[in-house]
Amino acid sequence: MVKKNSKSAKNAPATIARNKRATFEYRIEDKIEAGLELMGWEVKSIRMGKVNLSDCYVYIKNNEAFMHGCTIQPLNTASTHVVCDPIRTKKLLLKRSEIDKLAGLIERQGYTLIPLSMYWRKGAWVKVEIGLGKGKKDHDKREDTKEREWKVEQSRVMKKDRLNG
Repeated sequence: MVKKNSKSAKNAPATIARNKRATFEYRIEDKIEAGLELMGWEVKSIRMGKVNLSDCYVYIKNNEAFMHGCTIQPLNTASTHVVCDPIRTKKLLLKRSEIDKLAGLIERQGYTLIPLSMYWRKGAWVKVEIGLGKGKKDHDKREDTKEREWKVEQSRVMKKDRLNG
């Protein structure tokens, strides 16, 4: 019987949610990991997988980064004395130098910050992967779709050749 390496299992990030639209709508050039400032009921809902990142974006205000549009649905069993706001703006935990660098790129070069995925780090910490990207034009999206379809067709042909040959 083979033992699992417990250290690597604890450090491997477990994905909670992904923003699949982000890679379709934007050309991602850089990725950054950030922590999240959450309330207790949000962590419980995240553990149950009630998160949606599809209409989410990040903005910088007063040298702080915030994530807007992330929907975390409250559980039915939440306390009655806790007021649950599913689309509350969440503060991102980044270093000052990272925020300054991102703010400069957004203001001067027209980049956008988009949350790409949310995952668990070291079992207890919720992290967000933020992509620094520029919006794609319609023709870029069509080219990406054609390329993806061509790769699927190519793999079908290769598989067929392997079976027949």
